[in-house]
Amino acid sequence: MRNGWGGKVGIAVVVAALLGVGVWGGLTLFGDREGEKARRAAEAVASGLAKGTFTDGSIADASGATPDLAPVVAGMGKVGHTVSVVSVSEPQDGAAKATLRHTWKASGANADWTYDVPLTVRKVGEKWVGEWAPGVVAPELTVDEKLRITRDQPDRAQILGAGGTPIVEPRPVQRIGIDKTKVSATEVATSARALAEAVGVNVDNYVKSVQNAGPQAFVQAIVARDGSSEEQAAREVDAPGVLLTSATIPLAPTASFARPLLGVVGDATAEIVEKSEGRVAAGDQVGIGGLQSAFDAQLSGTPALSVVATGGPEARTLFSTEATPGKPLTLTLDIATQEAAEKVLENVAPASAIVALRPSTGHILAAASGPGSKGISTATQGRYAPGSTFKTVSTLALLRAGVTPSSTVECTPTVTVDGRTFKNVDGYPTSALGSVPFSTAFANSCNTAFIRGAAQLEPADLPTAAAGLGLTAGASLGVPAFLGSVPSPEPGTDEAASMIGQSKVQASPLGMATVAASIAAGKVVTPVLVEGLTGGASDGASSDAPAESATPAPSPSPTSPVTAAEAAQLRTLMRGVVEQGSGRFLVDVPGAPVLAKSGTAEFGDAGALKEHAWMIGIQGDLAVAAFVEEGEGGAVTAGPLLEAFLRAT
Repeated sequence: MRNGWGGKVGIAVVVAALLGVGVWGGLTLFGDREGEKARRAAEAVASGLAKGTFTDGSIADASGATPDLAPVVAGMGKVGHTVSVVSVSEPQDGAAKATLRHTWKASGANADWTYDVPLTVRKVGEKWVGEWAPGVVAPELTVDEKLRITRDQPDRAQILGAGGTPIVEPRPVQRIGIDKTKVSATEVATSARALAEAVGVNVDNYVKSVQNAGPQAFVQAIVARDGSSEEQAAREVDAPGVLLTSATIPLAPTASFARPLLGVVGDATAEIVEKSEGRVAAGDQVGIGGLQSAFDAQLSGTPALSVVATGGPEARTLFSTEATPGKPLTLTLDIATQEAAEKVLENVAPASAIVALRPSTGHILAAASGPGSKGISTATQGRYAPGSTFKTVSTLALLRAGVTPSSTVECTPTVTVDGRTFKNVDGYPTSALGSVPFSTAFANSCNTAFIRGAAQLEPADLPTAAAGLGLTAGASLGVPAFLGSVPSPEPGTDEAASMIGQSKVQASPLGMATVAASIAAGKVVTPVLVEGLTGGASDGASSDAPAESATPAPSPSPTSPVTAAEAAQLRTLMRGVVEQGSGRFLVDVPGAPVLAKSGTAEFGDAGALKEHAWMIGIQGDLAVAAFVEEGEGGAVTAGPLLEAFLRAT
């Protein structure tokens, strides 16, 4: 087939070859070079538009000056912005017409704002330069107009508990602060100091914040729940400028309710904004810590965006998107059970915890950390030697080695291993010494009998038994969590101490509650906090949550999970603790029979040893661990907490 342009193009090629020039689109190479220069000029303008500033003389206004783009687009904040060259016409009479495509991409928005604008590039001397017009920034933008983006966050979704009962929902509060329009400059520091002292915030920092704020500012000191002591104290401050305004914010039932797990909702910090890669903007309300942070993207939803041209006779909306509401996060926590656990711990001075699981489902009903934990989730993150509560694990290993509840074992006051002497707990009953059934040694927690039992085990038997009761699996709670760690012990004193839950053995209250739950269920129980969460924290969690908040995915299934028959023997032994051992005070707790195991673990320097206090229990479809970081022994310190909790629930 012959191209209609074939003859002429062929002649042009021959002539061009003879003249030593090239052709492009019917033009000589000289024309081609001008077209490329025009395109490069358009690309330079596009680059400046995307960066928000022109610095290379790529564009000029009618006077030849480089326009100041920054004020025009400053109101768009850190919204992602790309500009590409769609097309450039062939130059004619020293000018070319280009089409630029803008795309503004707000992270998390429901849609991008994409549009095309015209640009004229002209040859000025030997250089091609863009011709400035406000319309190259946005369609029909006028000389006095500037772009501004606004965000309107949807209502934050609730955090729900067992049965869909709201845990975190909008609750009434008072925003308490100083209104600088209502206090003179000479009195502002005095008012700020009086308010800070009354509501318990850092006085010097607050006074400085108030002094540095603008004359029209309201400087918030604290947000207090309606009816709180802080609200009452603020209302009693007799100083000009003190202002309380009503609002609602997402809150749990009480200020302490599962606080380390839930986190709070507050203003986005500069660090959070930076890490969010555009999803969060200054002024947004976001989750800070805990589940509120880990699942912030789910709970906060997507804000409505509006791009407005301001500065003209009236503001014009150029682009807008609808908000997408957040999705509720459903937890397994039972409000009444959690409140009961926190009530039991409210006067415990050291770090403490109560964790309650439902063995049939693995649901965490309560994960309470006492005030002595100082904001740390001792319940789910504590790492402590579990002491004799770990004898449930050691017993499983011994059962698998051939020991039975009726087997005769030797319980002596002391036993020496590699020169180190181990003894039973102070006050150990003399009636349980000597050659006794294993069930008696378990009920009274005979350390020496268990240490002697180590001779019947292989190094891997303890870690295998721990895994078989769910203690060393990875926890998938959506927030940082730890169950336990049981390394293979070294022969000698390490092995001896490991048998009684010391040395390198570590567990959290959640971990020991999981052990109790697995014994109750007759199978390995995996604790569940967020309904539907089966992987790590990435399942539903915000991608901009701090890296350390990620929770490992569950470990593979244990190679030797506890069997129903083994669990039945363990339950019988734990009932013996209540009927004849250290847990006799639990025998009359109303409801199903209580099964238990106490634990004491020494820690600290020789000569000044202190004791962790533990007690785990089972009652019907409830498994519980009570823990106090520093006490007088498991049955003495943790036992009454377990009893009070069981009686309250």
